[in-house]
Amino acid sequence: MEALALSDAWPPRTVALAVLDADGRELGVRGPRDAVLRWASLTKLVTTLALLVAAEEGTVDLDEPAGPPGATVRHLLSHASGLPFEGERAIARPGTRRIYSNPGIEAAAATLAEHAAMPFDTYLRDAVLDPLRMRAGLRGSPAADLHGSLDDLVALAREYLAPSLVAPETLAEAVTVQFPGLAGVVPDLGRFDPNDWGLGFELRDGKSPHWTGTANSSRTFGHFGGSGTFLWIDPDAGLACCCLTDLEFGPWAKQAWPVLSDAILTEVGR
Repeated sequence: MEALALSDAWPPRTVALAVLDADGRELGVRGPRDAVLRWASLTKLVTTLALLVAAEEGTVDLDEPAGPPGATVRHLLSHASGLPFEGERAIARPGTRRIYSNPGIEAAAATLAEHAAMPFDTYLRDAVLDPLRMRAGLRGSPAADLHGSLDDLVALAREYLAPSLVAPETLAEAVTVQFPGLAGVVPDLGRFDPNDWGLGFELRDGKSPHWTGTANSSRTFGHFGGSGTFLWIDPDAGLACCCLTDLEFGPWAKQAWPVLSDAILTEVGR
């Protein structure tokens, strides 16, 4: 895929990219497949999958109380619990603002660990990583500290293109707006009104400017990480794009990522 050559001009020392079609087939790969890099907030997509598996098993209920008073697991996963970016004290009532919150994701993981009577990283390994043959590992926070390779991210993307660990209906709910109409900030990107979010997934919808391409459909879902990583899935285009780097998100990414995404969509002919 010629579009991936655009990454040769990017400033990170290490860039690993893959593009998949709707059937999970690789249309293009560039960079090392096996370099282990920090995923940062892409970790949230793996943690979310563990919560969705647990919800289907009945280990947790998405609408059970969790986190600050009045909040539920659903609030926590969709950044609507009122918890701040950092810290344990709520700064808003649940369901009133979209406040991006690492502690919220950590609280959801802790709720699962308590109900499953095992450490969260053990549940994550048993329920998600091993079944998907991912060699990635959690080295800290369930919100930000998974480390893995491009092959690991490709395995996760394939799961979201054609779910095997959860029912398609469960994934469809996860990529549907939770608590519609909430305004808020996407860290390092800007304020949006509304700032639509699913269960763990950031939803592109009408956000502009955005870290995905201008040609990405409004149904595009995924996440980016502060370590210079991203995963988007565009159901309308039938494509997924995986990216790992070793340079923190910044102006370089805001400029480079949308250009790459648009070039991919153009090359595939969408």
